[in-house]
Amino acid sequence: MTYCVGLLLKDGLVMLADTRTNAGVDNVSTYSKTFVWEEPGERTIVLMTAGNLAITQSVVNLVSEGIPDPEDPHGPRATLSNVPSLFEAARLVGRAIRQVHDYDAEAMRAQDTPFAASFLLGGQLKGRTMRLFQIYAAGNFINAAPDTPFLQIGEHKYGKPILDRALDYGETTLEDGVKLALLSMDSTVRSNLSVGFPLDLVLYRKDGLKIFRQVRIEDDNAYFQKISRQWSEALRDAYHVLPPPEWS
Repeated sequence: MTYCVGLLLKDGLVMLADTRTNAGVDNVSTYSKTFVWEEPGERTIVLMTAGNLAITQSVVNLVSEGIPDPEDPHGPRATLSNVPSLFEAARLVGRAIRQVHDYDAEAMRAQDTPFAASFLLGGQLKGRTMRLFQIYAAGNFINAAPDTPFLQIGEHKYGKPILDRALDYGETTLEDGVKLALLSMDSTVRSNLSVGFPLDLVLYRKDGLKIFRQVRIEDDNAYFQKISRQWSEALRDAYHVLPPPEWS
């Protein structure tokens, strides 16, 4: 499994993914699940993946190499480098998923292998609105909004509570969003062995039309260790000062 989280904030996007994949306890590998299509000043698109690695890699290759337009099969292929909007980018990823399903799903079913894949897609094109989407295995998708400013794929349950409590579209700065994303990942890494380092962090400032920061975080990263330790200490201190139950 994996864990990817995307935060939609007033000032930009925070997107974070782990890199662990496993096919059993004796077959654990590291693969980047973060992909960027960027033309500075024109477009920045970030795609993060979770699920069956063969499926997600096929989808990434399709949206990179291009998919023919069904209404103009001899025309130019659509890729994430030439789609006209983030909405069309999400539709393109959905088409790629369905194409992989049409090709592989029956053989996977024969091997009793589920067709499992999900994606986070975020970014902005020149003259367009910054957006963040979650795309499902059926190829359909939803978008983040100010009332629901984060999306998760993979092992999301451990990292969700802190985002539910602390994240605010208009009030959370990009820097505080990084803290929340990392603490969300820290909770997940602590509770699920199928999620692990290194981590890939991508920051995008609204209307910047280029990646603001892209960082690979190893397990010995001093900043990550510091906030993980301080968060654990803060939680212990917080429950100690809570009043005891009345019946005690």
